[in-house]
Amino acid sequence: MNATEARNDLYALVKRAEEHGRTTLIHKRQDRALLAPLDRLPAARKADALPSHTLSAAQGKFGELITKAAQGEPQVLRRGTTPVAVLLPVDTASGTPSSDPAAGAATAGGAVNSNQERSSVPRRLATLGDAIGAVLTSGPAGGPRFGLPGLDVVAGRLQAGRLTLVAAPPNVGGSLLGLAAARQTALVDGHRVLYAASGPNRDDIFRRILSAETNGDYPRLKQGRLTPYEQEVAQQLRQAPLLIDDGSNLTAEAIADTAPHVQDLALVVVDRLQAAHSARLPLSGDRLPDASQVLASLARTLHVPVLAVLDSDDPALLSLLDTDVLMTLTPTTDPSRVQVTISERDFGTIGSAYLQPDLLHARFTDVPQSPGVELTAVELADAALPYTSGAQQGLPAEATHVLSALRAAVKGEGTDGTDADFGASLVSAFAKVTQLPDTPEGHRLADALRAYDPHLSTYCPALRTDAETTSAAGATPQHAPAAPATVQQAAGTEPVSDHGSEDDTWVQPGDEEEPEGVVFPALSILKDAVGRSTYHPIAAIRKEDRDTEPWTIFSEVMDGEPRWVHPDITTEKTRAGKRDRLIVPKEFGAGQMCTIDRNGSYPSACSAVPLAPNKLMHTGPLKEVGKDRAGAFLITVPAWTHRNMPHPLGRLAERTDDQGRVWVTTPHLRQLQKLIKNGFITEELVIHDSWTGKANESLFKHFYEKAREARAQLVQAGGEPYVEYKRRLSIALRLLWPKGEKVNSPFWRPDWRMALVAEASVRHWSVAHRAVQAGHTLIALRNVDEAVFWTPDGNAPDTYKVGTGFGEVKVKTDAAGSER
Repeated sequence: MNATEARNDLYALVKRAEEHGRTTLIHKRQDRALLAPLDRLPAARKADALPSHTLSAAQGKFGELITKAAQGEPQVLRRGTTPVAVLLPVDTASGTPSSDPAAGAATAGGAVNSNQERSSVPRRLATLGDAIGAVLTSGPAGGPRFGLPGLDVVAGRLQAGRLTLVAAPPNVGGSLLGLAAARQTALVDGHRVLYAASGPNRDDIFRRILSAETNGDYPRLKQGRLTPYEQEVAQQLRQAPLLIDDGSNLTAEAIADTAPHVQDLALVVVDRLQAAHSARLPLSGDRLPDASQVLASLARTLHVPVLAVLDSDDPALLSLLDTDVLMTLTPTTDPSRVQVTISERDFGTIGSAYLQPDLLHARFTDVPQSPGVELTAVELADAALPYTSGAQQGLPAEATHVLSALRAAVKGEGTDGTDADFGASLVSAFAKVTQLPDTPEGHRLADALRAYDPHLSTYCPALRTDAETTSAAGATPQHAPAAPATVQQAAGTEPVSDHGSEDDTWVQPGDEEEPEGVVFPALSILKDAVGRSTYHPIAAIRKEDRDTEPWTIFSEVMDGEPRWVHPDITTEKTRAGKRDRLIVPKEFGAGQMCTIDRNGSYPSACSAVPLAPNKLMHTGPLKEVGKDRAGAFLITVPAWTHRNMPHPLGRLAERTDDQGRVWVTTPHLRQLQKLIKNGFITEELVIHDSWTGKANESLFKHFYEKAREARAQLVQAGGEPYVEYKRRLSIALRLLWPKGEKVNSPFWRPDWRMALVAEASVRHWSVAHRAVQAGHTLIALRNVDEAVFWTPDGNAPDTYKVGTGFGEVKVKTDAAGSER
């Protein structure tokens, strides 16, 4: 750890040293010290033998203590008056001679000095209990990722202290995999990366990063032709924590000398090791074995992951290199796929994944792992590996045995496995499996099983898609669970709304738990929709970041819902629970009041809501915004002079600051741009500030499609299943931005939630606007789903489609001239 991290975690590190005998290497620039258990220096237990400090005092001057320890002066850490740990120089165990007779002898913790005449540190022998304690207390594996979920699931994170080698023949894309890890670590996770470039220069690396981030054509970028958007992103990348060394005579020793001086280093990428000898490239030819040993030593010494790229997969060369993990890229018969096989030293192959080369944009993408994609038995065997190896649990023994047999057949025959038919065995093994593990490994296995044999889902409940499950529920509604009492329709009240109005109770603790057999598992489907995106969305912003911009910008009024009644209409209060009565004056002529209620405004908006899947970056004032950007924009509210329609920003137009400005999300910004273009607004759009990211409109499309399918079936059945369907739908969408710490939602993206509601408001407003342009009289527009027109015959304007589907409307007519 660096000194800052260690100071912040000092109490936890000391506890690990006390209870589990764990030692931590701490560095502060060139100073390096060990935070070690007391048995590494028995003299530390004696009062006044060495400088000592309470833990609270040590935190205040921790950097100074590291320097003193590194210079050979051990520092004892105390809890009260009791010594609990010691800071030691890295190269000597006891910078101060010990008078303790036990010094140098075997200690209870396992310290052994094999040569009593030596002054070097006794080697520490860990007991099995030490190892078990370290594993149990270490938590989930951390470390950099590639940002490619399919590969990350199989390979895990890049581990500190280990050298990982990416081996690929020329033109297969090995360098792009190294670049993917650097982009994910530096640009997404915000950690520092040292990129040692032996081959490509810094301009090549920058252009590849820019191409991958903007979808810009790499050949065009090499010609120096950048669009305004690409220039904008390039400016944003200036602050990225990515350091590039493309200097001449770049050796492994030079990299090892430079890395310790990089503060908070999280990853070293070496791009690349060249198999063919080159006089101008030290990292080439017969110098590679020595170089790999230096890089492996660098990983262990600094306790950081080192990822090196080799432009060859020659087994003879690979056997000479000192690598902990080997990732071999192999072309397949399908040019749109590359296989990545992951092996560990002394263990062998641990799995493989498939990637899709996108060389035009200098990157890899995930191969879709969803129903409809044809997968071979090899890929099913790979998906089964976590379960057949025992790394993952959750399958019955029979299913594990069949998958093991399939893996053995594939491995033994060396074919795609089509010679052996495992279909019948898989049906028998999975017929009684009602649910596969809700983990990335479980989802991958389910996808692979469905694709290997599409008929499996007919017999295996756990493999049925959401649509199939919903269909079964709709066909036998008598088995659907009863809706909770809180959502049952009471006499004289409206059922739960499709969209969930602002007056509805927000999600409560426990709502995020979907009961087994629920008629519509909306939250699971929403998680799946986000998880399958190739944009690798960030579904939840870290808690420590939520109290800073841009997240403090978002508020519930950003929905822009209208609360509008025509200025010539008067209202009359009614009893509680009912809307104000609308009184239509005689000047409006003879007619009837037609109330239109849009079905499923929020889930309908999910079909194409523009938002940024990843973090928002501060992009400041903007002269224009294209469809490739989404986020939050501080604008001057333009004047709206059309009294027969509400302001297109709804209640947002009334919530400006003292300068007439307001923050809006992308749907409202695009709506204003369109109205300006068509002449309904005459002012220019002024954007004073912005937080934006790469735009995407399909993040929730899968959720929309599943919700639409379920509604088509359940709306006919009605009753409690339909009420529960709407409740689960509303809860899932509200969980995008849960309120309160006790709601354990998998999401925390207020920008997604408010963009979704804004999109529903925009669509509601736009359809009403088209009706007004066609000559119809709008007298009220409310929320995201209710419009009231004054019409001669009580029929809805033809800009609306009457029906039960999403976006379609129900119509109520009141000839008495009032609306309840």
